[in-house]
Amino acid sequence: MRPPNNAEQTTKLMGETHQIQNVHLHLSDPHDASGEWIGQHEILKQVLACWLSVNEADAPLTPRLVGPPGIGKTALAMAATKARNQELYIYQCTADTRPEDLLVTPVLAESGKIAYHASPLVTAMIRGGVCILDEGNRMNEKSWASLAPLLDHRRYVESIVAGISIKAHKDFRCAVTMNQDESTFEIPDYILSRLQPTLTLKFPSREDEKHILHYHLPFCSDDMLAMTVDFLQQSHELKLDFSTRDGINLLRYAMKRMVQEGNDHPLSTDDAWREALEKCLGEEALDLQRLSKQRAQTLGGQALPMGFGDFFFSPDDPLHPDLDDDDDED
Repeated sequence: MRPPNNAEQTTKLMGETHQIQNVHLHLSDPHDASGEWIGQHEILKQVLACWLSVNEADAPLTPRLVGPPGIGKTALAMAATKARNQELYIYQCTADTRPEDLLVTPVLAESGKIAYHASPLVTAMIRGGVCILDEGNRMNEKSWASLAPLLDHRRYVESIVAGISIKAHKDFRCAVTMNQDESTFEIPDYILSRLQPTLTLKFPSREDEKHILHYHLPFCSDDMLAMTVDFLQQSHELKLDFSTRDGINLLRYAMKRMVQEGNDHPLSTDDAWREALEKCLGEEALDLQRLSKQRAQTLGGQALPMGFGDFFFSPDDPLHPDLDDDDDED
């Protein structure tokens, strides 16, 4: 049993239930933190540095881990948790997350009475574990506001539903992952100022990406691994948003299709891989160079046009004004 974290809060461990201020809380189960972190050791060290306490008066930081979907932000936080040998709890943030979802949720028990269930976040606070707020920028401001006192020096939350105040254990740590896409909320500045520093996760190198794919799919053929790594590395160079997770799903589908067809109608490695690429990532993924040019000419894409003429002419059009300028100089 862990000791109480202050004189005003009495926390008694009773199986899966904790008592705080005469309220029994049913705790969430911890998440499996197993798995290997491959490559990019520097950013792992940065996350661990955020969670250090250099003095009794020092408080840990709550970093936000940013990057495109599927790049390994959650896996990074899980690896940091494993390195600290702490319990892991994950809360998946959504657009309709309410403050009571984040903290304590009342549930009608079989006895007809109200039972209070602690969220993964509150459970981590009580148990002294690590909580990952996954995809935090999908959550609305009202829910973020309920966490403001937790994310600064006060380190507590108030559950209006249960009528209790919950102080975080001294070993409690937190990180927030955020995707870089358009289907998210803008987080207010007073919350962002509490989520520091910002750690940006980059796409893995060729060697690391191959190692990651092989780690998750050790039964995959070398040919398929090589084709997938080549595709992903080219997409990274072209600033496209295809991730290692996309590569894993692509390979899984390709292998399933080959096994499914069997000896009666065998699919070649190339045919299975190409079909998987199209079905998983779309027909446009078959031509990365063309896709890159299309996105560069679209205001909603990840890259903006280089010049005004790009709105009206393709880059290789002989009427493109930039090409005319080059000809004049010659």
